[in-house]
Amino acid sequence: MAKASVERFKRLPEEDRSRVIEMAWEDRTPFEAIEGLYGLGEHDVVDVMRHALKPGSFKLWRRRVSARATKHRALRSPAIQRGYCPTQYKRF
Repeated sequence: MAKASVERFKRLPEEDRSRVIEMAWEDRTPFEAIEGLYGLGEHDVVDVMRHALKPGSFKLWRRRVSARATKHRALRSPAIQRGYCPTQYKRF
């Protein structure tokens, strides 16, 4: 486990930690959107999820995101210019 990424994650406020995990579970939120908002790249998010989830939940999540082209901006259609729905975020 990459201890640095988990430590960086733990320094985030609780609401941001919750939001990172929520964004990681979302099918249409690319890893690049998480990196842009929180500075955690794909490998960092994988480490965070490994640390934050139960082993079975982590395996389910890994299988799920590995099969999703929408989680990787490079694999998405060029017609999709945003990483998330404008009304998706709970920030005001």
